[in-house]
Amino acid sequence: MAQSHSAFLPQAFLDVVRDALPANLTLEDFIEYSRRPLRRSLRVNTLKISVADFLALVEPYNWQLTPIPWCAEGFWIEREDEDSLPLGSTAEHLSGMFYIQEASSMLPVTALFADGREPQRIMDVAAAPGSKTTQIAARMGNQGAILANEYSASRVKVLHANISRCGISNVALTHFDGRVFGAALPECFDAILLDAPCSGEGVVRKDPDALRNWTPESTSGIADTQRELIASAFHALKPGGTLIYSTCTLNREENQQICQWLLAEWPEAVEIEPLNDLFPEADKAITPEGFLHVFPQIYDCEGFFVARLRKTASVEPLPAPGYKVGKFPFAPLHGRQAADVIASAAKVGIRWGDNLKLWQRDKEVWLFPEEIIPLFGKVRFSRIGLRLAEQYNKGYRWQHEAVISLLSGDSPLAFALTEQEADEWYHGRDVYPESSPGSDDVVVTYQGQPVGLAKKIGSRLKNSYPRELVRDGKLFAGSR
Repeated sequence: MAQSHSAFLPQAFLDVVRDALPANLTLEDFIEYSRRPLRRSLRVNTLKISVADFLALVEPYNWQLTPIPWCAEGFWIEREDEDSLPLGSTAEHLSGMFYIQEASSMLPVTALFADGREPQRIMDVAAAPGSKTTQIAARMGNQGAILANEYSASRVKVLHANISRCGISNVALTHFDGRVFGAALPECFDAILLDAPCSGEGVVRKDPDALRNWTPESTSGIADTQRELIASAFHALKPGGTLIYSTCTLNREENQQICQWLLAEWPEAVEIEPLNDLFPEADKAITPEGFLHVFPQIYDCEGFFVARLRKTASVEPLPAPGYKVGKFPFAPLHGRQAADVIASAAKVGIRWGDNLKLWQRDKEVWLFPEEIIPLFGKVRFSRIGLRLAEQYNKGYRWQHEAVISLLSGDSPLAFALTEQEADEWYHGRDVYPESSPGSDDVVVTYQGQPVGLAKKIGSRLKNSYPRELVRDGKLFAGSR
């Protein structure tokens, strides 16, 4: 494999790594692997397509896909056309059939659902850009509910765009400092993923300059925040619930010591659940405590740390938060009006399960995951579930995200685009199909996936693809 030799590895950092490395690993191998280019990887989105169908679909592309041992939907990928077409510009990525996700970052969600666990209400404390939220949603089959929180306002938009692209309906978004949830939502979640903000020591293969500003002092400051975050998450977890703590860093101060601090604070209420049997060869990265401490040379991926903890008893609640949530602007839809929405949606092939409930704000009709409703009035949400439709004089105007998530393949509104037409669509341009659809309002599809809504005006289909999703530059048509 080609060597990049560009990763910046300060000596003080290497001293920390030497201290953290188990006896069977060498610092020389760590340096060598840290300077290798990172293997690309993806995760098939089983909300859109099965793994078998995805592999059949992409077989003509001559992608080399190698299974990732700890994620049945995950693959390392090698492509001959990488230079001519970025993976994110392929049609399959644009329609949400897969997510570009680093292999080691698939580990925390695997640990969350291991041993037959089926949590129904999950919180992802630091969720953007959405790799783990979308992985959780796929494992849940869009059932139950996920509270996906992100502290950065700009990253909330990216998070929502990825959730929408992947056809996810069971997520509620919040925009808070993660330290508020222990007080605001005490013992409300069956499982919590805290992929904590960290010093990022494990990502130098992707970002060679990741350690330019690294100092031992900055690591200590980050660890202080991590202790506050894990304490908050622990208070928000139900007794019997699972807490996954993970980072993409390598030092013990941000990893083992954070977990040991939690055990020392609440020794009667928390225990470690070892990850020795999480996947074949997990023992290569296992610590004496049962954590996964993944150094780059073990599985040829990014550095990572994963701990699985169980809350065994209730703990003293934190003081109630001092803020006011404000009036909730939505009301549930019942009776004749709800029946009318359901019937109108069914006529165009939009259907949903009992886990989603109809709510309304002015002329907007929304679908909220039932599992999140008990949290209304306790925190302020940025966005909940799916915006289904806007009500107008002649009926309902269906919304993009609902179509992407809920439309069945046999919809009477479905209109298949050619490859060139789909390419035009993702560029935000109107489409002039060779054959005209039968109705004025259509759902355009490509490769059997809904990609958006269009209105027929004469011989053209007016593009209503959301402006924030429109792509520039070269996409998939004619690139193979």
